[in-house]
Amino acid sequence: MTGAFDDLLAANEKYASTFSHGDLTGRATRGLAVVTCMDSRIDPLGLLGLHAGDAKILRNAGARVTDDVLRTLVLAVYLLGVDRVLVMPHTDCRMSKSTDDEVHRLIAAEHGIDTRSLEFQTVRDQEETLQHDITRIMTSPFLPRTLTVGGALYDVHTGRLRLVEPPRP
Repeated sequence: MTGAFDDLLAANEKYASTFSHGDLTGRATRGLAVVTCMDSRIDPLGLLGLHAGDAKILRNAGARVTDDVLRTLVLAVYLLGVDRVLVMPHTDCRMSKSTDDEVHRLIAAEHGIDTRSLEFQTVRDQEETLQHDITRIMTSPFLPRTLTVGGALYDVHTGRLRLVEPPRP
C-alpha cells in the first residue's frame, strides 16, 4: 500500500501547515445535521454557506435514512447540539437510475460477486423516497418531536437547492 496515498499525505501536510480549527469542540455550532449522498459532486458545507464545525454531515449512497443514520442522529441531537436535520438527495443520482435487482445483476456480471444479501435501497421516486425518509426521522421514538426536519433536492448541474414540502402529519 506504500505510495497509494502519497498524494493525500502531501495534501494533508499543506493543509495542516495552516490548520485553524483546533479550537472546535465537535458540537454543531449551527445546530444542523445534513443527510446527503456520497456523490463527490456535492460539497455540503460550501453549498449551504457553512464552515467547519457548523454542522454534522452524514453521507451514504442515495442520502437514505438508514438505521445507522438514525443512530447517528440520536447521538448528534442529544450529545452534539443538533436541533434540525436537512435530508438532501440530489439530481442525477446513480441510486435513482437502477433497482436493487439491477445493481445485484450488474455487480455479479461485471465482478463475479453475489451481493444479494445486501439491500442497496435504490430510489424509484426521489420525492416520494425523500418524504418517506423525513417521516422516518420525524416518527423515530428516539428523537424529540421538537426536532425540525426538512428536505431539499440538490441539483448537481446548477448548484441550486429545491425545498421539498415535508409530509403532513
